[in-house]
Amino acid sequence: MSSDRAFHLVVKSTNALFAAKSRQLATRLALPLVVGDTDEGQFFLAYEDAGLILGSLDKDMGNPIWVDFVAGANAHRRKFGGGKQQDIARAVGISKKANIRVLDATAGLGRDAFVLASLGCDVTLIEKNAVVHSLLNDGIERALHDPDAASVVQRMHLIQDDTLQFSPETIDVVYLDPMFPPSQKSAKVKKELRYLHHIVGYDGAGADALLDWAMQHALKRVVVKRPRLAPPLAGKKPTLTFEGKSGRFDVYVKTGF
Repeated sequence: MSSDRAFHLVVKSTNALFAAKSRQLATRLALPLVVGDTDEGQFFLAYEDAGLILGSLDKDMGNPIWVDFVAGANAHRRKFGGGKQQDIARAVGISKKANIRVLDATAGLGRDAFVLASLGCDVTLIEKNAVVHSLLNDGIERALHDPDAASVVQRMHLIQDDTLQFSPETIDVVYLDPMFPPSQKSAKVKKELRYLHHIVGYDGAGADALLDWAMQHALKRVVVKRPRLAPPLAGKKPTLTFEGKSGRFDVYVKTGF
């Protein structure tokens, strides 16, 4: 982990059952390990019964977050999200094709990748940030033990790497959901995004570079998730757009797919 971050992140070991895993995580991420429910660390990672959580002592950040593909919003969307009629499915081309190979080049907490995998796509997820990768990997590992979620996450292949340095194998669709600048209306920003803005940060130039990289590697199309009123990534007009109430999917078609 970088030492020049503007926040203090630690691994907390608050449950003896997870002491060994906590030590291993702290070593892998090169973070301080603190034992007990202390007030050390503005942000903290900790293993609890629910899984690996990311929390903060700042009350404005809200409750801790973790990746859960078994229950909650992810499970609800898998069961009742609209199937192949969802905008994300239409943008990727699921309504026309089966067994699509998707590269989610900005995996984050894996929500969209999970939706695509639940619709039958084979999804490779790339996540550069070690903390986010750890949260996502923990969520996938726990879901593998659930009868309903296991068949979905088995189609999700997580890799920690810098997307711009990654050379993928044959990929039909590259999916991008680059970090958007933090909103001045912080109360309206989802809790998960508040955490990600602190942990990952925003890199506008890097986001634009992702589109060029994606166009080089996708065989069929590139799909970019954007806020509804945001300009297109890198200022490049998409081939077509699927627009919802608060967001949209810009599609750059390379072949008839």
